[in-house]
Amino acid sequence: MEFSNDAVAVLGFAVLFALMLLRVPVGMAMGLVGVTGFGYIVGGGPALKMIGQTTMRVVTDYTFGVIPMFLLMGSVASRTGMSKELFQAANRFVGHLRGGLGIATIAACAGFAAISGSSVATAATFSTVAYPEMRRFGYPKSFATGVIAAGGTLGAMFPPSIVLAVYGLITQQDIGKLFIAGILPGLLAVSMYMVTIAVIGAVKPGWLPSAKVATWQERYQAVKEVWAPLLLFVFVIGGLYGGLFTPTEAGGMGAGGAIVISMVRRRLSRADLLASLLQATRTAAAVFTVLIGAMLFGYFLTVTQTPQKVTEFITSLGLSPIGALVLIMLMYLVLGCLMDAMAMVILTVPIIFPAVTALGFDPIWFGVIVVMTVELGLIHPPVGMNVFVIKTVVQDVSFSTIFYGVIPFVITDILRLAILIAFPVIATWLPGRM
Repeated sequence: MEFSNDAVAVLGFAVLFALMLLRVPVGMAMGLVGVTGFGYIVGGGPALKMIGQTTMRVVTDYTFGVIPMFLLMGSVASRTGMSKELFQAANRFVGHLRGGLGIATIAACAGFAAISGSSVATAATFSTVAYPEMRRFGYPKSFATGVIAAGGTLGAMFPPSIVLAVYGLITQQDIGKLFIAGILPGLLAVSMYMVTIAVIGAVKPGWLPSAKVATWQERYQAVKEVWAPLLLFVFVIGGLYGGLFTPTEAGGMGAGGAIVISMVRRRLSRADLLASLLQATRTAAAVFTVLIGAMLFGYFLTVTQTPQKVTEFITSLGLSPIGALVLIMLMYLVLGCLMDAMAMVILTVPIIFPAVTALGFDPIWFGVIVVMTVELGLIHPPVGMNVFVIKTVVQDVSFSTIFYGVIPFVITDILRLAILIAFPVIATWLPGRM
């Protein structure tokens, strides 16, 4: 019995989601379905040859080197205590305000996101750094964990965002421009999160305590201690924006800079360096496995002409471009209940991207919108990857408590998404000046 290409594509997606529900790793599931489907349509020989060629191309491609380099930079920064310094400095300036520790956490998350590039790493780090401090001053568990979960999502907005880098690799867009495009939306996110905390403090004045006012001497000392992450960020992003080096070179310079700065400060022992290298290697291996699986699945989609058919379907609905975009965003919000951010981007962007370009949207701006939407999936129920990470680190809170604390920030994220859709210039202005 012969199946049509359309039937094979539908069956492939059904099998893929079934495998994911059975907890098969996403990269393995996509690779298995992609190779099997491609082999059914084209033949077993070409399918087997495709496995070797695709794997070799991904692991030896110079452009893909941006991922392990930035992962190493984040790993070194995390291990040498930069996250704690950022939190202490922010706390000295705003800790005395109502909800000040929450505002300090958001500010420190933004700073750490700018040198780690990972949402999950940011959430895990500040679960150990900020949560004990907030609880010590009497902050409710739901608020403390909600702030950390929301602050963790900043890891995908500020450069060097690993998710934005993967989006650029998939869509063949300039990764440097994508990184720069995330800066203003990231600052908007930080500002809106801080306003949200201020509103919570105004609505429930007895709910959020404040700490003592730090002296200017204490503030000056705290600022002196954050020179390392500030120097690292300015060095990497300044070099990117100024055209001194490519994104891959920026990753190498950032990793090397983090190691040199940490050694100069005598914060990085040989054991710490080895642990950082191992952590970055493990994470990079996991990302590359997903990328290889996505490439194999992408070839399957190509021979079934799924992207072209999805484009035809969306454009035939008669919706306005904004209406079609809202439909795509709703799809991402639903998928956010089922999958993590990286899996969503890798699985859906090859299918959706041709439709988006056909509708006339800027691909750099759309990359920021997609990343912002999938990051919302990291904190909204019923899955919320950041929520699971926080629950793993902080044992004395329930999932329902964390989700309750996250609700105000989910509302803020939806409002921010609407602002970015209404005013695309927020994401496109800086890249346009490169």
